[in-house]
Amino acid sequence: MFHRREAMLRLGQLGLGALTLPQLLRAGAQAATRAQRPSGTARSCILIYLWGGPPHQDMFDLKPEAPEGIRSLFKPIATRTPGIFLCEHLPLMAQHTDKMAIIRSLTHPFNDHGQGCYITLTGQADVQKVFPRNRRSRKDFPNPAGIVSYFFPGRGLPTAVTIPRPIGHDGVIYAGTYAGFLGPRFDPLEMQPPAEVNESAPHQLDLPAGLSQNDVLLRRGLLRQLEAWQRVLDKHPATASLDSARQQAYDLLTSPKTKRAFSLDTEPPWLRDRYGRNEYGECFLLARRLIEAGVRLVTIIWYYVCPDGNVANVWDNHGGTPSLGKITGYEMLRQFYCLPSLDRAYSALLEDLEQRGLLSETLVAMFGEFGRTPRINSTGGRDHWGPCQSAVLAGGGIRGGQIYGASDKHAAYPTLHPVTPEDLLATIYHALGLPPETEIPDLQGRRLRISNGRPVLALF
Repeated sequence: MFHRREAMLRLGQLGLGALTLPQLLRAGAQAATRAQRPSGTARSCILIYLWGGPPHQDMFDLKPEAPEGIRSLFKPIATRTPGIFLCEHLPLMAQHTDKMAIIRSLTHPFNDHGQGCYITLTGQADVQKVFPRNRRSRKDFPNPAGIVSYFFPGRGLPTAVTIPRPIGHDGVIYAGTYAGFLGPRFDPLEMQPPAEVNESAPHQLDLPAGLSQNDVLLRRGLLRQLEAWQRVLDKHPATASLDSARQQAYDLLTSPKTKRAFSLDTEPPWLRDRYGRNEYGECFLLARRLIEAGVRLVTIIWYYVCPDGNVANVWDNHGGTPSLGKITGYEMLRQFYCLPSLDRAYSALLEDLEQRGLLSETLVAMFGEFGRTPRINSTGGRDHWGPCQSAVLAGGGIRGGQIYGASDKHAAYPTLHPVTPEDLLATIYHALGLPPETEIPDLQGRRLRISNGRPVLALF
């Protein structure tokens, strides 16, 4: 919305986070002196993060010949691409495999959510980042939002946005969800604070006197919140003393361009129906709008806030979760918060991007922190499994209609072309015109590569 993360102005539950826009604007001259960035095939990226660890055996890598207890309870269906099969609950996505490259050999050694998130979002392994010891800090390696923001400073809108909220629960916002040691200037704009986390965003700009967070929470909708905030600021004497950078930040926060980018009301009702009238569909549609407006990277974090207020990373389909009614893992996948909404929103996104001429310049990357165990557990689901998972890429120069890599007969281990998280991130950066050997400074001023992996060039 505004320029970005540097400030992440926390506007009630909406979050606007704690934007440090003024610092970013002051840094404009420094950004202009950086070496010219290399050209790439993609201008922007939508990163869909299926937090919890989606079951590859039940979605993208079904093994119908596997024995009972390992074989998915779902049936494979034919797709638009001969020889590629998807789960029966992804019929809309099946019509778009000609645009998709499915990696079936993504692998790493971690089975903990904290470690898995950190390595897949940063390409760095850290055995200490076991939940709840995985709270994010400025010592962390930056995630793609931080990297992209560092090399592509935004103009009028933030470079990177995380919607609807970063990964977090039980008081912890996960490591790997912001710019880490690059500093708050390059954090993504975060639309909402995570549920179950009572934590202020860094470098917060306080709301003016007379406008409390409770007041903001009582107002409905993003536009109404922004408009209310603008009215108070217009009357507030403190605005007269803002320096030029802060005034620029204020102008960005309340600009018509910002409001237009975040207003789904301007979309036709039939298109909103096509994406899905739920948080997932609206996030996918909002991602398209932000990319179209000029945002470089939008991260969509997929999770569900249960009716009792508890956070559920619903792709973590062990089954038996009390807040979800103790249903089986397979029943979880059938609920609106998993496969049905993903099928609808993802297929709508690819269609929409293609029809608008944006797919060739927008990389759409989808994965989670790990896969699931080959064997189905006693509660009708699957457990954590780092050694093998699937990832899906589309657009941004990716050659669709292909499978890359392969897993064994139980989808337990890669047997062909293993891909590490480092390689996957290097592939994303390559698509955006950033070679993996591109360097960034850490807290000690040392120059570090943005990725120690190799881009999978066969995908392009």
